[in-house]
Amino acid sequence: MFIGEYEHTLDEKKRVSLPKQFRAGLGKSMVVTRGLDNCLFVYPKKNWQKIADKLDRLSFAQADTRGFNRFILSGAAEVEVDAAGRILIPDHQKEFAGLSRNVVFAGVSDRVEVWDSEKWKSYKAQIMGKADQMSEKLGEIGAL
Repeated sequence: MFIGEYEHTLDEKKRVSLPKQFRAGLGKSMVVTRGLDNCLFVYPKKNWQKIADKLDRLSFAQADTRGFNRFILSGAAEVEVDAAGRILIPDHQKEFAGLSRNVVFAGVSDRVEVWDSEKWKSYKAQIMGKADQMSEKLGEIGAL
């Protein structure tokens, strides 16, 4: 399980060091894809395979399914961790997430999210202001 948040810096070659706390769980090779809320999702290969299998079982006859599959799957890239513990963020993903020099890695259960630092601060402030409302809704459906 991935938890916590860690700030790191993208270098001029679009490489970023993975937080030490996430390295063992992600492995030497992982999948990075476009995520929701304009961040990137990073999955260990075994977790990615579960996501890909679920998406594969959905009907391609529905436009929403086709669109979401294209969004997630075409935006994915397998990346390798180098000897210094860094990964390369592909250009299309860097552009999608609006990543600047400072990024945040956020552990979110089965995945790690990569956010532009300023976007993360803004998003975090927004959800922190709604935490009570969100917990009430989750309580209503029995999730909490």
